[in-house]
Amino acid sequence: MTVDAMDTRQMHEELPAAMRDAVDEFGRHLSRVDNRSEHTVRAYVGDVVSLLHHAAQAGRRAPGDLDIAVLRGWLATRMRDGAARTSQARRAAAARNFTAWAQRAGLASNDPGAQLVSPRAHRDLPTVLRADQAGALVENPESDRDRAVLELLYATGVRVSELCGLDLADLDEGRRLIRVFGKGAKERAVPYGLPAQRALDDWLRHGRPALVTKGSGDALFLGVKGGRLQQTVVRRIVDTAARAAGLPHTSPHDLRHSAATHLLDGGADLRAVQDLLGHSSLSSTQIYTHVSTERLRAAFKQAHPRA
Repeated sequence: MTVDAMDTRQMHEELPAAMRDAVDEFGRHLSRVDNRSEHTVRAYVGDVVSLLHHAAQAGRRAPGDLDIAVLRGWLATRMRDGAARTSQARRAAAARNFTAWAQRAGLASNDPGAQLVSPRAHRDLPTVLRADQAGALVENPESDRDRAVLELLYATGVRVSELCGLDLADLDEGRRLIRVFGKGAKERAVPYGLPAQRALDDWLRHGRPALVTKGSGDALFLGVKGGRLQQTVVRRIVDTAARAAGLPHTSPHDLRHSAATHLLDGGADLRAVQDLLGHSSLSSTQIYTHVSTERLRAAFKQAHPRA
């Protein structure tokens, strides 16, 4: 049976005991010490299980038996299986994190992952709405809640998980700021404008009181049963509004991309946009400068007589 035909659980069960214990402890470290998101922990642990399964098939029995040849052989096998470059880049990062952790934990005498060069991931330019399209989308809500959700997503560029995690205490209406806890539990303050404030006023005055229950807690946004609004519902709100505005499928992350690009188009400083989005690396924010450049090039080709 090939690795592709096996699931992570089965590969995990087949690992030698020392490897199985190590990857379990690595997952706990990512979650409890590094404060990685549940999604990242799941992806990294799955990659490391795949790596260790490959190593075990080559006769290795413990984390200390890994070497650069095993790491490169594993990545090469995944590439032959048709893995995308972005997936390969993530796998290399997972392997480097694991071998560095294993050395620190005393499970290996060296760190072979330090020699591993990550494949350069090809990055497609994100989907970005025009300003008029974004305006049409946020003006097509089905309820006070939906309007407040749409306005706040576009005004702040927050991630959908960050929006759903907002509590009433995170809203500073006097200064028009929200307190956001992003990746790694990092806190940041993000401003929003008057349209979002008006939408929030309507939601807090009319919409939320009609849905609140004993189980609502301090959640800013509520679902129809009074619990904290779920990410799947937010995605449906955005897509429904996009279709009502005659736009193609649009996600909350597309609104985040749009907010960032429109800020840069309007002259915002790249570092300021980095802080607003909660990017740990400026390189993550720089993708939006490429979007702005491509938009400028398209406008030039369409409008300039010498294009």
